[in-house]
Amino acid sequence: MSTTLVNAAPRRCLPSSAPSLSFLGLGVLLLGGFVVTFDVFVVNVAIPGLKTDIHADFSQIGFIVAGYALAFGTVLITGGRLGDIYGRRRMFVLGMAGFSLSSVLCGLAFDPESLIAARLLQGTCGAILLPQVYALLRVLYDDAGRRRAFGLFGMVLGLAAIAGQILGGLIVWSDLFGLGWRIIFFLNLPIGLVAIRLAGTIPESKAAEAARLDGPGLALVTIGLILLLVPLLEGEAAGWPTWTAASGSAGFFLLVVFVLWERWLARAGGSPTIDFALFGNRGFAGAASVVLLIYSTPASFFLCFSLMMQSGFGVTPLRAGSLLTPMSIGFIGASLIANRLVTRFGYKAVAGGMVVYAAGFFWLCQIAPALGSMISGGVGHRFVFIMGMVLFGIGQGLSGPPLLSFAIGFVEAHYAGMAAGIISTMQQIGGAFGIAIVSMLFMRLLAAHPVVGHHDVTPYAAAFAGAMLYNVAATLAGAVLILWITRTRMRRVQSLTR
Repeated sequence: MSTTLVNAAPRRCLPSSAPSLSFLGLGVLLLGGFVVTFDVFVVNVAIPGLKTDIHADFSQIGFIVAGYALAFGTVLITGGRLGDIYGRRRMFVLGMAGFSLSSVLCGLAFDPESLIAARLLQGTCGAILLPQVYALLRVLYDDAGRRRAFGLFGMVLGLAAIAGQILGGLIVWSDLFGLGWRIIFFLNLPIGLVAIRLAGTIPESKAAEAARLDGPGLALVTIGLILLLVPLLEGEAAGWPTWTAASGSAGFFLLVVFVLWERWLARAGGSPTIDFALFGNRGFAGAASVVLLIYSTPASFFLCFSLMMQSGFGVTPLRAGSLLTPMSIGFIGASLIANRLVTRFGYKAVAGGMVVYAAGFFWLCQIAPALGSMISGGVGHRFVFIMGMVLFGIGQGLSGPPLLSFAIGFVEAHYAGMAAGIISTMQQIGGAFGIAIVSMLFMRLLAAHPVVGHHDVTPYAAAFAGAMLYNVAATLAGAVLILWITRTRMRRVQSLTR
């Protein structure tokens, strides 16, 4: 579960005394944030239907999940700038319309390729929609109202992530109108129409001095990341043919060109998508790396857990979603106290949360072979599973939410908006690459343990346990980086005060 904050370079907004946002208008904005986040996670419960209905293999399922996050991450900052230039309410409506229509295309998909293309479009539209929510909440409230609005919005995003697994499982299981998994996408159309109809309750807002769009930069980073991601998702299933190396090399080359272009554009006085001067700040660069590592773990976990439960253990989508309830409770509870712990103990508390997070992953790895008996056995068996999920949720809640403020704290105030946009992009791209890497490991381990009979548990449990070791390593690496950054920062402060 992740909360995304997007903002572009610092700018002034007009009018200076913006009209207030009505309760109905706030509800419309919250609805927009809900559906975009919901669709990040709801696809996991539809995996068995995707495999049987459109014959999607594991690598294609990975791309269906990761493609959304990839498109979302690469367009976020540009989406914010479009709102600054053309009007945030207008772009909210346009993004919602595009998201609704692309959701219909997802529901109408007739093969894996058409669904992947629709998901890329859906992620792009979501990246146009969501930045407007943040910007409007920021400019349409005073300080006290803004804190309340963002607190409510953060809760909505957390609930959307939970609902994606639990409510999504119920929707798929109920097989409304005989549509199976397709209904999770078709439902976005009436929701979108309601939001568009009520968008008139939201005051319009623009930036007086909006940064220009960086078209070449956006094209370079999007194509480069796709070329880098596709081999990771498809290579294992295809046997790593020559094109995977060529695609990966081309993607790396385009990303290098992207960095060079962005640096040149900044020196020329233009408006780069990412100002790489910020990465000259070692604290910020380290914090961005931590975000990339930590946010590479949740989506990959949900994907592999759903595969193990539904394809391996044969449980229903509803049951698979409900098994995540203890984790969700732990996450919400820990999120409520995370900032207090940081205030008292500093960002060492975040590192401690990451250690707990890693322990939760490791616990689940250890009990994976016995999960079948645990979820269907007596109270004692279920308690072991529940405690592992709660531990996982607590660690995620203690470590994830404070990361944004930790990273932003390393930059000067007038760079805060750009830094937030970079960190938000790191969250989404981290999620995409985490899915790619863990999917590759899962598929390789599953192939090493051939499935015998229908719903053979052992191969899926072994694949899950082995693949999740990446998440353990990534989370512990993040904790070490946090400790190193905080110690380095403390030494600098001490040297300056001597």
